[in-house]
Amino acid sequence: MRLLMLAAAILLFAPAAPARDIFVNNAAGDDRFDGSQSRSIGGTGPCRTIARALRAAEKGDRVVIADTGVPYMECVALSGGRHSGLADRPFVIEGGGAMLSGLAPVPEAAWEGFRGDVVRFAPPRKGWQQLYRDGAPLLRRDAQDEAPLPDLQPLEWCLWRGAIYFRVEEGALPSQYDLAYAFHPVGLTLYEVRNVVVTNLVIQGYQLDGVSAPDNAFDVTLVGLNCRGNGRSGIAVGGASRVTIDACLVGNNGEAQVLTEGYCDVQITNSDLLDNTAPPLVKRGGDVTVENPAAPP
Repeated sequence: MRLLMLAAAILLFAPAAPARDIFVNNAAGDDRFDGSQSRSIGGTGPCRTIARALRAAEKGDRVVIADTGVPYMECVALSGGRHSGLADRPFVIEGGGAMLSGLAPVPEAAWEGFRGDVVRFAPPRKGWQQLYRDGAPLLRRDAQDEAPLPDLQPLEWCLWRGAIYFRVEEGALPSQYDLAYAFHPVGLTLYEVRNVVVTNLVIQGYQLDGVSAPDNAFDVTLVGLNCRGNGRSGIAVGGASRVTIDACLVGNNGEAQVLTEGYCDVQITNSDLLDNTAPPLVKRGGDVTVENPAAPP
């Protein structure tokens, strides 16, 4: 018994394992590596994907993402204790200005003629959508399924009755444009985590949300994110989550720049929530505190 008590005391007062940096580089990395080095050295080096880095990560680690100029075409999910931190040692994702993208090219054969210069394409996910040209969202027209199709102008689009309708310029074909749609559902999901900091990422082109903290994401801080051009919202917080949005730029999203639901607690500081394609803040529940005039309540 005395030995068991001694062993328990040693475990209780043993210092926590030091935090590690896990490096990601989608140009020079390899998912066979453990991510312990930022460059390939002697059979080790950065991971190629963020998903691989998260499989290697443990409580309080830091995932360091290289901005290679090539988007990371991934859905990133943090969940549970291994993707959490401590009050004095948070779990960190350092984006370094890299981009997460949910886009996929529209297959040329998927377009079909509809009427005149209007063509259509049925995406696999239909509730919310985005249509991009040359890496930027195209102008979207509001459309109601019970109403007629809007009168689209050249290079305008809408989502109507489960399909994307797009008007080409006179005499043009869809294949003449570099068109992409929102293929992946959510860029960054935070679920049942604590003490997490996510910094310096561009998150765009996801079918639902750029960032989603649907429930039990406590003491999460989002710093310097640019969440743009996503189908529903740039940042969605729900359930009992507690999230701080600091120095973020959120705009060009479909239904809301920031969306809150449930019993969440959201602090918005020093952030720009654009009032362009959707309201800056759509509040369907929760407590929201805004500490700067650029993000009206």
